[in-house]
Amino acid sequence: MKNLLIQAAKRTGLVNVEQLTSLLDQNAGQGRLDEALLNCPYFTEDVVLKLFAESLGWEYFPEIPEKSVPSEFIQSVPPTYAQHHFLIGVKSEDSNGELTVVLSRPLDTNVLDNVSKMTGMPVRPAVATRAAITAVIDVAYEQRNTVIEEVAEELDSQNLDQLVDEVSASDDLLDVVNRPPVIRLVNDILFRALQLRASDIHVHPYETKIQIRYRIDGILYDVLTLNRNVLPLITSRIKVMAGMDIAERRMPQDGRSSVRLGQREVDLRVSTVPTSFGERSVLRLLDKSTGVLALEELGLWPEDLKKLDSLLHRAHGVIFVTGPTGSGKSTSLYAYLNRINSAEKNVLTIEDPIEYQLEGISQIQVANKKGMTFATSLRHVLRQDPDVIMVGEVRDIETARMAIQSSLTGHLVFSTLHTNDSAGAVSRLLDLGVEPYLVSSSLIAIIAQRLVRRVCPDCKRPMAPAPHELRDLGLEEYKDATFFVGEGCSRCFQTGYRGRTGIYEVMLINEAIQEMIYRQETAGQIKRLAVQAGMQTLRMDGARKVLAGITTLPEVLRVTQADVS
Repeated sequence: MKNLLIQAAKRTGLVNVEQLTSLLDQNAGQGRLDEALLNCPYFTEDVVLKLFAESLGWEYFPEIPEKSVPSEFIQSVPPTYAQHHFLIGVKSEDSNGELTVVLSRPLDTNVLDNVSKMTGMPVRPAVATRAAITAVIDVAYEQRNTVIEEVAEELDSQNLDQLVDEVSASDDLLDVVNRPPVIRLVNDILFRALQLRASDIHVHPYETKIQIRYRIDGILYDVLTLNRNVLPLITSRIKVMAGMDIAERRMPQDGRSSVRLGQREVDLRVSTVPTSFGERSVLRLLDKSTGVLALEELGLWPEDLKKLDSLLHRAHGVIFVTGPTGSGKSTSLYAYLNRINSAEKNVLTIEDPIEYQLEGISQIQVANKKGMTFATSLRHVLRQDPDVIMVGEVRDIETARMAIQSSLTGHLVFSTLHTNDSAGAVSRLLDLGVEPYLVSSSLIAIIAQRLVRRVCPDCKRPMAPAPHELRDLGLEEYKDATFFVGEGCSRCFQTGYRGRTGIYEVMLINEAIQEMIYRQETAGQIKRLAVQAGMQTLRMDGARKVLAGITTLPEVLRVTQADVS
């Protein structure tokens, strides 16, 4: 092997031959050559693996196509085995019934024999880096089919006593081997939710059944019906995962947990409440691997993006993001902070809860039970010499007044409000009891937003809209334009939609609007003036995205209300 490696180094020039020879001489009789070279600081992993591939006549994979992993490998080789040994099976068209096993440790010959026995197929070796193998393991095993219905049938009452002993801090949902049925069932429910991009899982008990529902792109779908008898098992398992009291069934409880899907870490926020037919559970899924969206990915129209970008570089003032729960306000705030995050600015956030960790930003978790409210946190944050402050939500007069006064003392402040449109945020602040002169002098912009579902690109087709839909959206003059709808396919869960984007109403506070706020004019009057000044309302922005083929007429009409005339 030593001679083969030196000859390959001479042929290819991949590594310094003298360094290689010296290292091989030092390692003589000390251990496996592949481990010695891979742990050597002089050579990179990909160079060492290319050298072995050249020496042994094997194929080197710079990257592995996701669709090349055969179902026989996925069904036969447990994901934990593949992850532990950093290997994956691929099948090419000229394989002649052979399975190519891609390794990250070329001389780990035992695993080749084991994979051959597990799959019942002849194998041939190849090599790739750990990163390339890990990436394809996660994707390949995510595509496997869950068998929730079969697992549910295995459940019986004796499993309830085993629950506490079986829990681990962060379960890998791909690991289903030798698990008790209840754990496999809950893992499969979570696994299928992540496959379908669900944001929430509802376990809803009825008199004779349990309904498992997923919220996908903001809409709830019934995906599974289970026998009523397994409710205590599922609820107890969920409670154990979230660190809740499994003996307490008459009071609402909250908890949190995290699970892994291969290399992806997913946070769970769990809530249970007692109902007339048993405990109802809702699990919010937060996939940390998705990261924070960039400002350009939010779906802002180019001119709105330009306006917002200039606002983010202002030295002081308050920017409110408004909309109902689940309209993407937190996602937008994180994108704003990501854009202005720099070494020159001290950025602090006060959140409940902290959803994503942002590099270079100090994030503070609100703890109401300990007296750490938004208002008290904000008071202390002001002593930390901040340039930019993000307050998760303005819920009361004290927080509102402090946020506004912070902006008047030279800070840029972001926060959220629950109102239907941008002008409604002004009325809300005045209703809370904030003085009109404070509101008019501190506000620089209010951004209202909603989320609309995108047309599925795989089953997108032209359609003729109904006349009343065009009229409601103010698009009568565009009746000859091409409108799109999704027919429904396996990629979009037969809904015709896949993914979501935002529609926005960016109201800049100019002098005329400041004057109206000071005079306490109505939200309707303020909105009319803003529209005259060029503001696009939520419905107008939705109409632009319909014409661009991004979403559909019914979707925009579903999430927006008619504009004031």
